[in-house]
Amino acid sequence: MRESRFADRDEAGRLLAGAVAARAPELVGQGTLVLGLPRGGVPVARHVADALDGELDVLVARKIGLPGEPEFGIGAVTAGGPAVFDERTLYQFGLDAERLAPDVARERAEAERRLHRYRGDRPPPVVANRPVLVVDDGLATGVTARAALRDVRAQGPARLDFAAPVCAAQAADVLAGEADGVYCVTRPADFTAVGAWYRDFAQLTDADVEEALAAAAYRPRH
Repeated sequence: MRESRFADRDEAGRLLAGAVAARAPELVGQGTLVLGLPRGGVPVARHVADALDGELDVLVARKIGLPGEPEFGIGAVTAGGPAVFDERTLYQFGLDAERLAPDVARERAEAERRLHRYRGDRPPPVVANRPVLVVDDGLATGVTARAALRDVRAQGPARLDFAAPVCAAQAADVLAGEADGVYCVTRPADFTAVGAWYRDFAQLTDADVEEALAAAAYRPRH
């Protein structure tokens, strides 16, 4: 029987928040920095930050698509970290990092643009020597999550974890080599795509991300 889908990102975020708080209680009340991956990961991360009494911010990671098929992700890059590629896919299509350098530059510039829009004049959050949790609305291939985690790891967090409501089992296993903990509400055996596990998986806008961040900024901290 197929597992139940999440109603929307709000429900998924609340369920993920409960799962993380129960499985990693050491993250609660310890000033954990929760970094949502825009756009879909931010409303999910907001609930997690609430449950952990943590700080919510964003980390923008951009997919690098297969030339001619931009929706087929073969890598990812953040505004400040190194590009990460699926090496098997590169080999399969006869590609290398040099060939994809223009794509990397374009997506890095877009990551910088979005980060500036979401954060504005606020300084970046402190990462060094504190627990950090990266959150997305789902984990499919894991390449975007790997780029995000490597960016954060280079900044010296005390510990680094990843969480998503739904995870492809293989990707979650691979990500365990990048994060100190990987938390998922469900790892369905018949995973196909992240959106298939939501009844409402509407495309979000930059305004949706800004609204979630603004609401978190005014949340009382204990």
